[in-house]
Amino acid sequence: MKALAIATFTAASLLAASTVAAQDATFNVRLLTPETALTAAQAALKKCRDNGFQVAVAVVDRMGVPQVLLRDRFAGPHTPDTAHGKAWTAVSFRTNTSELANVTQAGQPQSGIRHRPGVVAIGGGLMIEAGGALLGAIGVSGAPGGKEDDVCAAAGIAAIRDSLEL
Repeated sequence: MKALAIATFTAASLLAASTVAAQDATFNVRLLTPETALTAAQAALKKCRDNGFQVAVAVVDRMGVPQVLLRDRFAGPHTPDTAHGKAWTAVSFRTNTSELANVTQAGQPQSGIRHRPGVVAIGGGLMIEAGGALLGAIGVSGAPGGKEDDVCAAAGIAAIRDSLEL
């Protein structure tokens, strides 16, 4: 009888441990739908157009994979790659690119980040966050400076903010 009780306890313990291990082995993430990413990109493009700028806008998911890329008809040929690079940089380093631009200046402890492949440490890349989770990022390139790109990217996020909040 004692052996049966020990075996039952051991089996129950292993089952409980495997259930906990299985729960710890995975996690759930929230991702932007393509429709939401497109809405953000279109709103950012519109804001830049309204301000007289021809730009490209990229939205990436939380892993930095592009979901949407829009280029206005007169935006420079470099703007699609730069917009994607800004969005990828923001999500990769979990930092808006204007802030990253400041902390990676020459002579700063994080200056080496600028030498990593694909990093675009200039304004215009903003993280898309909601409910404490990083959902992706938006990058804008083509306005006359990073601050103007940031304004357009922020307009893109504002356009989807209500649909992101829990």
